[in-house]
Amino acid sequence: MRLLDELRLHGPSTSARLADRTGESTGTISWHLRHLAEHGFIEEEAGRGTKRERWWRAMPGAISLSATDFEQDPGAKAAVSVYQAENLRRQYQRVADSLAAEWEGDWRSVGFVSDWSNLRLTPDQLRALSDELAAVVARHTPDPAAAPDPDARPAIVQIQVLPRKEPDRP
Repeated sequence: MRLLDELRLHGPSTSARLADRTGESTGTISWHLRHLAEHGFIEEEAGRGTKRERWWRAMPGAISLSATDFEQDPGAKAAVSVYQAENLRRQYQRVADSLAAEWEGDWRSVGFVSDWSNLRLTPDQLRALSDELAAVVARHTPDPAAAPDPDARPAIVQIQVLPRKEPDRP
């Protein structure tokens, strides 16, 4: 997960560079990169590097996993639950780091954190809300082929759309 974060947040890299950033050995990093590629999370960046220096990049798009997709395989379901818990912890840490940062100029007070935990929605309404929010983010996602705006900075957009358990209902 840390390697995938490195590639998603900081762009393509080699196992040697990732080893330097993470403090792990290049052998360990290479092993994990091959497994991430085998499962479609990353790919080798063609035309860059040499046979000895392979560049890797994260696959575009969001990763969406649900433990319920693996109900027939308890081991896989448990692994997905661990992944989701770690992913949520990492998301929380990115938000906490941003909130603790000293922002200057136009970057002060441009973000917000909100919680709408008292909505009452049907499963269809919750799915529709998820789809609409994803569409809004997609509209604001820059084209990776376009030249980046020099005033742009990386941004954190996190959306959790989940049913909430009530104490008196199963």
